[in-house]
Amino acid sequence: MGSGAMVPGLGFGFQDRGEMFVFEPRDHATVYAPGKRPFHTIIPAFVMNDGVPWMSFGLMGGARQPQGYVQIVVNLIDFDMNVQEAGDAARWQHDGSTDYDHAQMTDGGYVYLERGVPWEVQRQLKVLGPDLRTDRGGFGGYQAIPLGRGE
Repeated sequence: MGSGAMVPGLGFGFQDRGEMFVFEPRDHATVYAPGKRPFHTIIPAFVMNDGVPWMSFGLMGGARQPQGYVQIVVNLIDFDMNVQEAGDAARWQHDGSTDYDHAQMTDGGYVYLERGVPWEVQRQLKVLGPDLRTDRGGFGGYQAIPLGRGE
């Protein structure tokens, strides 16, 4: 991962997310230009609760990360899962539409369901109409440090 170039004496390397700039069209949000930043998903999370640190966490998965972060927080708060359960729960990902190199959605994309989503839930989702696909995994690992959660 990354460029392999290290900063002498500081212990961190340079990432190669510059690959996610686009060159056309010129008005695209991530066009290669001065002052622009590429789309990236290097986003560790730190959750506060009433101004008090609650949890630090991160997960792998590239473009799945923003969606995965929401799912972890929903699992913890709305479904009252503990830190392990929240990370072990099957996830989903919307893909195939708007992203850093496709500026406008054209067909609605599709939804990948990770193995472990109950068949009845899959059946109910199909009735709603999205293009559902299954994935045996590949949603990335998850790490968390609960702070003040009593776990």
